[in-house]
Amino acid sequence: MNPLTQFKKIRILPLLIPPALLIIAVLTAVPALATPPIGVTTEIFGVATFADIDAYTKTGDWKANIDTKGASDLHVLRNTIVPGGTFGWHSHPGPSLVIVAAGTATFYLGDDATCTPHVVPTGGTFVDQGHDVHVVRNEGTVNLVTVVVSLIPQGATRRIDEPNPGYCPDIN
Repeated sequence: MNPLTQFKKIRILPLLIPPALLIIAVLTAVPALATPPIGVTTEIFGVATFADIDAYTKTGDWKANIDTKGASDLHVLRNTIVPGGTFGWHSHPGPSLVIVAAGTATFYLGDDATCTPHVVPTGGTFVDQGHDVHVVRNEGTVNLVTVVVSLIPQGATRRIDEPNPGYCPDIN
């Protein structure tokens, strides 16, 4: 081997180590940022795919409009969350209608700088518009049970794990 070539390799190697270590640190740190569910059991009632939906109805003062372009997956499920359990910070690629069937749901929105808890008791409901980073927790003493209907693009992942957005550092 040419001594000059060997000298160049020795001088270049130390320059490559710091960037390589930085890349490894970033790649290994990203998965640790997600906040996974804890104490959650999910029962799937059904998943079905619908072609374009163009449904409009009006009855008296009430009206509904569902208008999708492209195929959609509809998910119907029940979640049971033990006391102290959490869904972890996450988002969805489409809207979800949520019924609190038992217990009390407490959720926090990722873009709320005041970290205000939203409390929904048994029999209450809420709508997740989709793409909103949020966490739902069972801060009560009995199991929280939710029934959820989600409409998302066909083949999309229904739940997207998200990092804690930082407004609620102690809430996961």
